[in-house]
Amino acid sequence: MSLMVMKNYPPEFKADAVALVLSRPDRTITSIARDLGVSRETLRVWVRAAQAQGESGQRAASRVGPGKDTSAGHLPSDDVLEEENKQLKARIRELEQERDILRKAAKLFANETNGPFPLSVDTLETGS
Repeated sequence: MSLMVMKNYPPEFKADAVALVLSRPDRTITSIARDLGVSRETLRVWVRAAQAQGESGQRAASRVGPGKDTSAGHLPSDDVLEEENKQLKARIRELEQERDILRKAAKLFANETNGPFPLSVDTLETGS
């Protein structure tokens, strides 16, 4: 007799998994669940709960009024998005610099391995 083990997943993981399902209508819940290493039923429950919470959150927001803060607070503000965008652009610049350094190093090593008299296809064919 095997015992089922209940796994606890962090709320961020659940939210990311639900966002993935909702943003990828071309993929099935089964395939996404397999990729994430969770059961299909678990992921389906998370999606339904998030959709139900989203509907109740929308009703609450409409009662509060536009421009007012709701207790859900799941949507990041423009300032948060701008800061994240700034950090991502800085990371892109850093990665581009690393890539350029690696390209230069690869060219340098390629030139060193060819020696002072690099062989070409013409040299090999003529035997000179």
